Amino acid sequence: MPKVILHKDGATHEGEVKDNTNLVVRAGIKQFPHPNLRFECGMGKCSKCACRIIHGMENLPEPNWKEKRQLGPKIEEGFRLVCQLWITHDIELAQEDIALASTKAGLS
Repeated sequence: MPKVILHKDGATHEGEVKDNTNLVVRAGIKQFPHPNLRFECGMGKCSKCACRIIHGMENLPEPNWKEKRQLGPKIEEGFRLVCQLWITHDIELAQEDIALASTKAGLS
């Protein structure tokens, strides 16, 4: 079972999830990382679930078109949309308040 470490607002939240788990889906049904993970649409449209990957990026697929559109250059800084990821390995991530290109353009 993959171990997930989430850093947010100065706190660290840890838990294990089943293989091939989406963290936004879990949070939506009030399982870890609920209530600590910020999210909204779950479809890659709002970018509220954006997180910086600290460890485990090598186990993730390449960013999809939704992530590229929402995150733009932030992808190069290690940001991903958690709603677009299915966790199969240990991962450590941080959810920070970031300004995104799509939010500035009123696309969120």
